[in-house]
Amino acid sequence: MASEQIFLSDFHHSLEAMAALKYAGMDDTDSEDELPPGWEERSTKDGWVYYANHDEMKTQWEHPKTGKKKRCAGDLPYGWEQETDEKGQIIYIDHINKRSTYFDPRHAFTVEDVVVKPKRYDGNTAALEILQGRDLSDKVVLITGGNAGIGFETARSFALHGAHVILACRNLTRANKAVSLIQEEWHKARVEAMMCNLASLRSVKEFAESFKAMKLPLHILVCNAAVCTQPYMLTEDNLESTFQICHLGHFLLVQCLQDVLRRSAPARVVVVSSESHRFTDLLDSCGKVDLALLSPSKKDYWSMLAYNRAKLCNILFSNELHRRLSPYGVTSNALHPGNMMYTSIHRSWWLMTFLFTLARPFTKSMQQGAATTVYCAVAPELEGLGGMYFNNCFRCQPSAQAQDPSSAASLWELSERLVAERSVGIQAL
Repeated sequence: MASEQIFLSDFHHSLEAMAALKYAGMDDTDSEDELPPGWEERSTKDGWVYYANHDEMKTQWEHPKTGKKKRCAGDLPYGWEQETDEKGQIIYIDHINKRSTYFDPRHAFTVEDVVVKPKRYDGNTAALEILQGRDLSDKVVLITGGNAGIGFETARSFALHGAHVILACRNLTRANKAVSLIQEEWHKARVEAMMCNLASLRSVKEFAESFKAMKLPLHILVCNAAVCTQPYMLTEDNLESTFQICHLGHFLLVQCLQDVLRRSAPARVVVVSSESHRFTDLLDSCGKVDLALLSPSKKDYWSMLAYNRAKLCNILFSNELHRRLSPYGVTSNALHPGNMMYTSIHRSWWLMTFLFTLARPFTKSMQQGAATTVYCAVAPELEGLGGMYFNNCFRCQPSAQAQDPSSAASLWELSERLVAERSVGIQAL
């Protein structure tokens, strides 16, 4: 009678296991490994798989169809822990998604079934979906502008999967609040905030020196921070603020940290650009990148055009960076996060805020907006590859000028000169 109660209880657990498989997107099986009716796959505490027959109330090590023995491959996915319930049965706790199950999540990756179907992502994919089951506890990630919007969701996604995440932000109060929100969600999250104002080349260099003093590696650098639709404003370095915050500040940051990236190889730089790069150009009549277009006078300034040009700079910078650093194991890719996302980037212009508010029901969520950034940062198929542009987790072709190597080289030379003229010493690439 006791054994019947155990098997009845375990039958409910098998139903839960099927639900867990579906939840994890692993409910598809092939005909050979599919269990006959009445059978359930279980595992011992040390990972050996055995099979329970609920009709005959018996267990065996061999698969009832194939006759093969299996063992779960590797450790539990990051965020999972194995515990024992009050009845002495093994239970698996998913701390990230705050759920528990009697189903061993490693069953999807047994030694006889290690080939996982490649997933295809699109505009509806969330960043956390891309990281599902990934353990990033050996990675250090640096994100500019990680206290809000897409940057926050990018930071949150990495931190919830074990990465040591550093938010490089201008406003430390907001950045520390973002850190608290992530740590409230996952008490083991390793995330911290540091001061970095991209509108000040001095601040960028001071941040880089502080980061180096921490003696950390740097595996993923996400150039995310940006401003849009700003009123005309010059930085303390006497440059138009949109250009400096979106491009030149990031250029200097990567220059200052390039030795750390090289020592941490394989490392990746991910540059958040925009499809708006297609609606502008940067060249003068001689085919050189024109500073008067990038940092115009007040009478020649239009905020949207300044943003478009800065986003074109992002792609050109990423391509040239990849060309220079890829021989050392550091790759770089640029991306468009998504169309019409409701972030705080447009807060300087009431009309844009109004339009985004109207469109909000039809836009991507911030988690979806962060997906392409996360994909470019961790996708195994991109290891060693760079100089590309992505949208909705797919590679696509940017504008003709964004692909032009001479424009990329010209922008690099201009950026180096602007930094040098402002007496900010850097190591040349």
